Amino acid sequence: MGGETAGGGKEVVVLMEKVKDDANTYSYRLLATNRTSTLQRELQDAADAGYMVVGQTVFESLLGGKETAALLQRESAATGSGFEYKLLATSKTSTMEKEIRELAELGYQAIGLTVGKTALGGSELVVVARKPK
Repeated sequence: MGGETAGGGKEVVVLMEKVKDDANTYSYRLLATNRTSTLQRELQDAADAGYMVVGQTVFESLLGGKETAALLQRESAATGSGFEYKLLATSKTSTMEKEIRELAELGYQAIGLTVGKTALGGSELVVVARKPK
């Protein structure tokens, strides 16, 4: 999650756990941008390289900009995630509902939702959805 921590700084905080009997090695990427079209492209590029989305947030960066961020994970042996990603972003819940229904009809499943202030000062809903390739 992103926000202000007790120290007063703006940080992205992630809680992760290594499962005892899991012998896999993992790599991670953090994608962050204030443009949803950029994040959409970067998500798919990372998925094509074997990464899967495991978390997302909206936060204010050190320079004061509002950004949407996604945390991605890849197993050491992965060659491609096998997923196609779509990112939806809107300020209206009615629009989001319509767009999610349209994606669901195409086989996509919503895997994450964040709500945050956008660079333009309004609140924005951001949904990450994926489907198998």
